[in-house]
Amino acid sequence: MKPKISKKVSTALINSLGAGVVPRVGLEHVAVGREKELKSLLQNIEDVAEGVAAFRFVIGNYGSGKSFILQLVRNRAMELGFVVTDADLSLERRLAGSNNQGLATYRELMSRLATKTRPDGGAFVSILEGWINKIQQEVVKESGMKPNDEGFDDTVEKKIREVVQQIEDLVHGFDFGSVIIAYWKGYRLDDDDLKNAALQWLRGEFNTKTEAKTALGVRVIIDDESWYDYVKLLAKFVAEIGYKGLLVLLDEAVHLYQISPTASRQKNYSRLLAIFNDVMQCKAEHLGVIVGGTVKFLEDPNRGLFSDSAWRRRTKESRFVAKAGVQEYNGPAIKLNPLSESEILNLLDKLADIHALNYNYQKALNKTDLKEFVTEIVNRLGAEALLTPGEIVRDFISILNILHQNPQMTLSQIIHDSEFKPSKVGADTEVDEDGVAEFSL
Repeated sequence: MKPKISKKVSTALINSLGAGVVPRVGLEHVAVGREKELKSLLQNIEDVAEGVAAFRFVIGNYGSGKSFILQLVRNRAMELGFVVTDADLSLERRLAGSNNQGLATYRELMSRLATKTRPDGGAFVSILEGWINKIQQEVVKESGMKPNDEGFDDTVEKKIREVVQQIEDLVHGFDFGSVIIAYWKGYRLDDDDLKNAALQWLRGEFNTKTEAKTALGVRVIIDDESWYDYVKLLAKFVAEIGYKGLLVLLDEAVHLYQISPTASRQKNYSRLLAIFNDVMQCKAEHLGVIVGGTVKFLEDPNRGLFSDSAWRRRTKESRFVAKAGVQEYNGPAIKLNPLSESEILNLLDKLADIHALNYNYQKALNKTDLKEFVTEIVNRLGAEALLTPGEIVRDFISILNILHQNPQMTLSQIIHDSEFKPSKVGADTEVDEDGVAEFSL
């Protein structure tokens, strides 16, 4: 049975996975395993929609599928009516730093705000103007007034201020609310300079308080120390205007582990702990935070989170769980175990279907062929090698391309009679790269 996938999605899947990149769309068509992990994370999303906050780690070694599952959750959250945003941590983007690295992360998150109608990011303007348009429609419906009638804009502003009042009691809420009102005034007066100034402030792009006061009349700016407070305010705000909440995804947390100066690394871990405590104690509303990191980032006793006793106490697996040899899916950290052989074969089968659909030909490979392919890779790399589907998928799509372009050839010819060399995992396995999942045979 052929999968029902649009040409746009099948092309995106083939191109992304063939290049070793986790695709933004269509992941549900190649998802295998991870049902329990995904169910647990989606339960958190439902909790956030009810007004609480949630914080989870997704932990796994290189290629274990962290980026993949984060993208699955991102897409599902947008479908459910959330505002979502994501950022990869790096040398320039951390949680804290002496050169505004925390603010750089905030700016990245604001630039990547996405909704169901704006899934590719850059949704801040559409969120604000969609809300204003919605209020205008409500005023028309409730009062019978038209947009050009006297008093119409005043009635709209009254409703806008009612929402703003809901966030003014929070830390920095008054200034946040003042800037939202400034955006409305720019919208009302068709003043692009005022609207742009409000957006600049909300995105953390003002460098001095003097600039902010001149442009908007507010005496504070979003900076490296305060940026998380504004993430909380945004979560509360989007929930007040009709969204389910805000989901923040931070990937590549291994970059925090790789910070060399101990003091700087601990500063980032302390900032992460402050966010964790704040969310877990429900001091935030309608906010979900999911962080993807490697096992060493979490458990290394010298440089990882476990080097901090407070972190170790909060995230260490229960001794009862370890003793029973089972996995807990509802703790702060979800560990991604290797996929089974049957799951990886299922993944390759799905890819063969999608490739055939995309290029409009009859799929020729069967389950025996797929098993032969995987067995050959194991034999060539060695059974003890770390085998990641991120690498196997790239090899497999390459072989599918060759078979499609050379119909006279067979799979056995390519993998046995040619100089076929399977891709190898990079030497630096501490750096978390995009992959689908690792597995062992």
